[in-house]
Amino acid sequence: MTMAPPLDTGVLSRNNVKISGNPAGRPIVFAHGFGCSQEMWRLVAPAFENEFLVVLFDHVGAGGSDLSAYDRAKYDSLHGYADDVLEILEALDLSDAVYVGHSVSAMVGVLAATHDPSRFGSLVLVGPSPRYVDDVDYTGGFTQADIDGLLDTLDSNYLGWSSQLAPLIMGNSERPELGDELTSSFCRVDPAIASHFAHVTFTSDNREDLKNVVTPTLILQCNDDIIAPLAVGEFVHGQIAGSTLVVLDATGHCPNLSSPAEVVTRIREFLR
Repeated sequence: MTMAPPLDTGVLSRNNVKISGNPAGRPIVFAHGFGCSQEMWRLVAPAFENEFLVVLFDHVGAGGSDLSAYDRAKYDSLHGYADDVLEILEALDLSDAVYVGHSVSAMVGVLAATHDPSRFGSLVLVGPSPRYVDDVDYTGGFTQADIDGLLDTLDSNYLGWSSQLAPLIMGNSERPELGDELTSSFCRVDPAIASHFAHVTFTSDNREDLKNVVTPTLILQCNDDIIAPLAVGEFVHGQIAGSTLVVLDATGHCPNLSSPAEVVTRIREFLR
């Protein structure tokens, strides 16, 4: 079966969209987190190629995306990234898509799926956080002072911030090569774009958006995750009606690298 020509190849070029797998299969779309690119799914996405139409892309400002398309006004909220996801799905004329979003891209998927549920059949949120800052009756994992300090350090010395924080985000200190990979990924992003994206990410509050999700949702929560602690995963689960929460054996914030086989297994179980 030959897939219909895309409606807007400019969109696909802008976001460096790559398509593989079964042209007749259900679409599964993988979205990467802050400071990363579609390369972060290389240990997960191939496992779905026999059955699914696999779609990978880079957010504008990351990976092989068109950096000239980066518009600070558009990307001053996560809605700008959600609009891009919807444009990609429209360009490929996809429906009933499985959207797999890691970290901040989990909330990007939530925003896209609530804006146009017709395009989505399932959401898989890997390490999601609707708000990183603690609030009354809400544990986000960080105080406002924590976030202010994190962003100030990032703004003043992005490369130093990356080399210090990336291994902590990755966790798995007994496997330093994983932290090194995340550090290298962070360091490849334009510092000005990374700083803006970090401010948008860590100051966002999408708690109210969770209640509007009508798409069947799987939440994959890692153990010992400094970015999205267990309380956050439980909150997301409680706010999205009918959602499924699975606590992985994986530690750290990037199970797509540290425990890809478990991520694949849990997604497959959910989609069955």
